[in-house]
Amino acid sequence: MTATAHDHESLPRNTGTALNLSWFTRSPVNAAAVAARVAALARRRIAPAQEPLWLTRAIECIDLTTLAGDDTRGRVERLCAKARDPLRPDLVAALGRQDHPPHVAAVCVYPAMVPHAVRALSGSGIPVAAVATGFPAGLTPLAARLAEIRHAVAEGAAEIDIVIFREHVLTQNWQALHAELAEMRAACGAAHMKAILATGDLKTLRNVHRAAMVAMMAGADVIKTSTGKEDFNATLPVSLTMLRAIRDYQALSGQTVGFKPAGGLRTAADALAWLTLMKEELGKAWTEPDLFRIGASSLLGSIEQRLDHLLTGARPSPHRHVLA
Repeated sequence: MTATAHDHESLPRNTGTALNLSWFTRSPVNAAAVAARVAALARRRIAPAQEPLWLTRAIECIDLTTLAGDDTRGRVERLCAKARDPLRPDLVAALGRQDHPPHVAAVCVYPAMVPHAVRALSGSGIPVAAVATGFPAGLTPLAARLAEIRHAVAEGAAEIDIVIFREHVLTQNWQALHAELAEMRAACGAAHMKAILATGDLKTLRNVHRAAMVAMMAGADVIKTSTGKEDFNATLPVSLTMLRAIRDYQALSGQTVGFKPAGGLRTAADALAWLTLMKEELGKAWTEPDLFRIGASSLLGSIEQRLDHLLTGARPSPHRHVLA
């Protein structure tokens, strides 16, 4: 894996398609096969010499996130400072990245915090993502959800993480889901739309696959596992199911869609597991921040500690790293 600079403008857009039920209603999900594939991938190990490169790539794919009820301008500014410079200078030097230090892929906040993040990230090239559409439940009226998208975009958000209306999936009302998501995609305008499926609420892998397909047909640029607020968030079986949906959609439509696991990824080992999954299932292009994002708040600290150990040979002292 080689290091590359992230150019947000190169992120491909998915124009979507008309709803076509035949693209997914005849595609059952074999839960046993999913479990077997995930178990096989879990046995893969990355060579220690390659770990620093993989972990640096993981940093470059992180949507560094704060979605707390007590968020403040100061907290967002501190998060943005870490987004700009996620690693200590000595670790950047040990990686040989002084000329192009790594930074995270985006900073994700609530709409009210977008102006603070935009100002704090000015000149960095790091986009601001905003959750919208009544996050996390998505149960506000559609007009209010659309207005929230437009507000976040007007404030400077370049990416919008929307949540789907779960009832449409649970009642198999695919027409309604597609129509709502298409309206949200239109409201995003030039901003990229990341559709959160809230997979922990969808009950079955079959529902996950179908919801993913409909979201992509409606124009989602990225499909995302979770809000981080469900009882169950990103898991490898759910992620594998969504990646197979991305592959199916690309084969049928010729269009490329990204993927974002969120919620539950906290350790450097988690980052390596998901990067392995992406490379094995979809190929190297999906280990780049254009097509792969990790929604996380505490993951960065774990990766920095692991890099410290790999690059210096010493067990990292807690006082040398920020607290999550």
